[in-house]
Amino acid sequence: MDEGMDPTFAMRLRAQLSRSPDYVVLKNRQMQLTSESKSQSVEKENTLLGFKRLEDMEVDDDPNQLKSFKKFKTDQPCSSVQTYDQFNGFRADRFIPYREAHNLAARFNIISDIRYGLDYGKKDFQSEAANKDNAYKAILHNELLGSSVGEISIQDKNRDRLATKRNLFQYYSSSPEQVDNIQSRVPYSLSPLGSKSQEILRSPRKIPRKISRVPYKVLDAPELQDDFYLNLVDWSSSNLLAVGLGSCVYLWSATTSKVTRISDLSSDGNVVTSVAWNDKGNYLAFGTQEGSVEVWDIAAEKQVNSLTGHAGRVGAIAWNGDVVSSGSRDRNIFLRDMRGPSLSTCRRYAGHRQEVCGLKWSPDNRYLASGGNDNRLYVWNTHAYTPQLTYHQHTAAVKAIAWSPHQRGLLTSGGGTADKCIRFWNTLTGQPMQCIDTGSQVCNLAWSRNTQELVSTHGYSQNQIVVWKYPSMSQIAKLTGHTFRVLYLSMSPDGESIVTGAGDETLRFWNIFSKARSHKEPKSKLNLFTNIR
Repeated sequence: MDEGMDPTFAMRLRAQLSRSPDYVVLKNRQMQLTSESKSQSVEKENTLLGFKRLEDMEVDDDPNQLKSFKKFKTDQPCSSVQTYDQFNGFRADRFIPYREAHNLAARFNIISDIRYGLDYGKKDFQSEAANKDNAYKAILHNELLGSSVGEISIQDKNRDRLATKRNLFQYYSSSPEQVDNIQSRVPYSLSPLGSKSQEILRSPRKIPRKISRVPYKVLDAPELQDDFYLNLVDWSSSNLLAVGLGSCVYLWSATTSKVTRISDLSSDGNVVTSVAWNDKGNYLAFGTQEGSVEVWDIAAEKQVNSLTGHAGRVGAIAWNGDVVSSGSRDRNIFLRDMRGPSLSTCRRYAGHRQEVCGLKWSPDNRYLASGGNDNRLYVWNTHAYTPQLTYHQHTAAVKAIAWSPHQRGLLTSGGGTADKCIRFWNTLTGQPMQCIDTGSQVCNLAWSRNTQELVSTHGYSQNQIVVWKYPSMSQIAKLTGHTFRVLYLSMSPDGESIVTGAGDETLRFWNIFSKARSHKEPKSKLNLFTNIR
C-alpha cells in the first residue's frame, strides 16, 4: 500500500482510515524493508499459502458483550497465524468489523440529496416528471438504504436524516424506526416493496397549479377614476363586462371583444360612480354622482327605471333577485324593488356614520354585509332595520367584502391603508376567526367558486394581486403589473379568470383559479337506462 507513495501522505491516509471504526483497517508498523525486488504476483501467492478456508463469523447474542470471531484456520497453530504482513516482515493486526445480525441493508449516504435533486422539502415540484422522479428516489431510499420515507410532503422528517451524512460509505447504527421498517413487511404480501414504499405508490400525486404571472389580456380604460370608494367594474353571468369611464358606461363582450356604449351622462354633467349586474345578467344598474341609480335592460338597450332618494353619490350597488341595494355618501342604504314604483323604498338602513363603500349579499340572500369609511362592518338581516352584527376591529375604511361560497356564514373583509388586514368572521356565532396582515391597503376580495381560495387586490404601497389558500392563508401567487392602486376587481362567469382595474387606466385579465370539477356519472352496461333515447 505504501510502495511508490510519499511517506507523509501515506501516514496521513493511515491516520484518516484509523478513525473509521467500521472499515477493515490494516495498522501496519514498518520495522524493516525487505524483498523489494519481489513481484506482486509472488507476494499474492505467498500470502495465500497459509490459508485454506474461512469459517463463518460467530457473533455473540448479547450485544453488551465484546464480540468474538473465529480465526482463519491454517496448517499452523492458531497462536501463530501468519498474515500478509508477517510474510513480508511486518507486524499487523486484522480487524473484522461487527455487523448487526439479520440486517443486510448498508446504511450510508453516497452524497447530499440536495445535490442530486432529492429535495423532499420543496414547496412544490416543477412538473409531473419531477414529481415521479422524487417518488422513485424515495422508494430507492426505502428499499436499498432502509429509510422510512412514507410520503413526499413539504416538511419531510426524513430529510434531515438523509442529508446530514456527507461521508462516502459512512456506516451507522440502525434506529428502531428503520429496523421496524425492514421487519414490518406483510408476510404474505405479493409486492416486493415494503409498506412505506407501497404507501408512496398509493398516495395521490397532486400536481401544483401553475398561475401565469402576466395577464392574458390588457385593455385601455381612459378616464377610469382613481377613487378608493367607487366600484366601476363588474362582469355579468352573460359574459359581458361593464365599466364606468367618466360619464359613460361601456360594455365589453368577452366572446366577441365588441365594445358598446349604453349611456352617456355628459350632457347633465353627471359622473358614473358604480356599476352592478343582476344575477341573470339581463339588467345593469349604475350609480351616479348626483345620487340616482339608473337601471337598464341590456337586451332591449333601454332604461327601465331611475331610482332617486340618495343625497350623495352612490358608490356601491348590490342585487338580491329583483331588489337592488345601494349605498351612498349620505350614509344610507336603500333596498328597492324593481317591480314597484320608482320612488318606493322597500327598506332603509341607517347605521354608518360615514360614506358606504362596500355592499355584498350572502349566497343564500338572507344577509347583507356593508362596509363604510367609519371603519365599521355591519351585517343586516332582511327582517330587521337594525344591524344584526357589528364589527369594529378594522382601523380603516372597509370596502373589500366577500362571502364564502363554500362555508355557510363565513364573511371576509379587508381594511384600508391604516389597517392593511384581511379578517374572517363567523356570522353564525358572531365571533372573529382570523386576521392576516397583508402589508398594504386591501381594495377588493373575491372567493373562488370552485376551490378554497380567494384573491385580494391591494393599493398603497405594493399595488399587487395576491391569491391565498384558505384556511392556511399561504400565498399561492403574487401578481404585479399595475402601476397604480388595484381598486377594481370582478370575476368571470366560469370562476376561472378575474379582471382588475387601476388608476393607471388599464384593465388586466388574469387566469388564476382552477376549473370546476365535472361531476359525470360513470357509464355502466348494467344500467338499463343508459341506451334509452
